[in-house]
Amino acid sequence: MQEGSLSLMQMAKICSALYDYQTNKKLFYVSILTSPTTGGVTASFGMLGDIIIAEPNAYIAFAGKRVIEQTLNKAVPEDLQAAEYLFHKGLFDSIVPRYLLKGVLSELFQFHNFFSLTEK
Repeated sequence: MQEGSLSLMQMAKICSALYDYQTNKKLFYVSILTSPTTGGVTASFGMLGDIIIAEPNAYIAFAGKRVIEQTLNKAVPEDLQAAEYLFHKGLFDSIVPRYLLKGVLSELFQFHNFFSLTEK
């Protein structure tokens, strides 16, 4: 896979807009990581959420296992890029199956509305 300079610039623009969205407008951003979430998404706006949710058994990585092993010159665990392993390392806030996602998001938004970051 190849990422061109145009897609990298778009990624930077999205991150900048998201910063404005979260900081100046005090709005709530929930990031949902599905399988696979890799490369630039993992390196940028996928990890910038106020709350980050992953689906069970999702493959979440910046680089592939082979690239990591070649860079570190050692073997890495097989489940290194599995949602459950990364959750235990603190990469995101929750693992939620898709069939429960609607209810979880509803509760999060209700909670956020109750404790809003903006003045009412």
